[in-house]
Amino acid sequence: MKPKRYIVWSKERVDLGNPFQKKWYVQQVLAHGRAEDVASLDWNEVESLLPGMQLPPRVRRLWEDYFAFGG
Repeated sequence: MKPKRYIVWSKERVDLGNPFQKKWYVQQVLAHGRAEDVASLDWNEVESLLPGMQLPPRVRRLWEDYFAFGG
């Protein structure tokens, strides 16, 4: 997949079939994506990946609070 430049500026392509790259990409979308990018994510996948993601503290709290209240 060719990512949007405002989300991923360091790579030309992201292999979403690779679990490491998939987690990294979701992390990038949560931290840098626009509303439509975030809306396109699989919420169950985001919730399962969240504990292992390195996100800015404010972004992490937002998503932890979101899922704590039933997402």
